[in-house]
Amino acid sequence: MMTRMTGVLNRALDEEVRLQVGPIEYQVLVPEMVRRVIQSQTGNEISLHITEYLEGNSGGNRFVPRRIGFLTEAEVDFFDLFCTVEKIGAKKALKAMARPVAEIAEAITRQDAKWLSTLPGIGATTAEQIITTLKRKVMAYTSSRVAAGDELTQKKPARSPLDVSGSTSASGQQIDDVYQALMGLGHSPIEARAKLDALLGSGKAFSTVPDALAIIYGGNKG
Repeated sequence: MMTRMTGVLNRALDEEVRLQVGPIEYQVLVPEMVRRVIQSQTGNEISLHITEYLEGNSGGNRFVPRRIGFLTEAEVDFFDLFCTVEKIGAKKALKAMARPVAEIAEAITRQDAKWLSTLPGIGATTAEQIITTLKRKVMAYTSSRVAAGDELTQKKPARSPLDVSGSTSASGQQIDDVYQALMGLGHSPIEARAKLDALLGSGKAFSTVPDALAIIYGGNKG
C-alpha cells in the first residue's frame, strides 16, 4: 500500500491534484483544506501522505483504485477515523473535511452539532452521529495542532511550463485566513474559493488579510 508520494504539482483542480512522479502523472484526490494550501504550489515539488480505497459501481463488478492525499499523517489517521462513522464513506468524508482537522476535532469534543452541520455534505442527523461515534476518540487531534500545511514539503521550484502566473509566497495559514475572512464577509464557499484562486493566480504578494482583501476587491473595481 502506498503511504507517501513526492512529485511536482502539475495542476490543482476542484477535488483533485495531478502529481508528476518521474514520467507518470498521478491523480490524487484531496479535501478542500489541503487544496487551499497547495493550490499556489504549481510547478513545485511537494509531498503528500497517501491513503487508498477502491471505488465500486452499484453492480459491484468494477472497482477503481483511488488515492487521497493529505499534508500530515495525523490528517490521514483522522480521515480513517471519520470513515468509521455510520453512513460516512470515503467520498463523503473527503468532501466534509473542508476545515482543518484540529477545528473539526474540537467541534466534536465540545459536541457542537450546529458547527459540524456547516461542513459540506453533513446534515444535522449526521452531525449528531459523528459526535456520538467520535467524541471520545478525537482528543489527540485537538491537542496535536494538526493545522493544514504543517508538513507540506516545499522544495526549489521546478522549471514547469505550467508555472506562468508567479507565486504569492503566502503560507498555508495565510491562505486559510483569507478564505475564512471571505466567508465571514458573506461569500459562499464556492465564491470564496473562486476569489482566493484569482488572488493566488494574480501573483500579487500579500502579508496580511487586509492586504489580500484590498487586492481582491481593488481588482474587482478595476
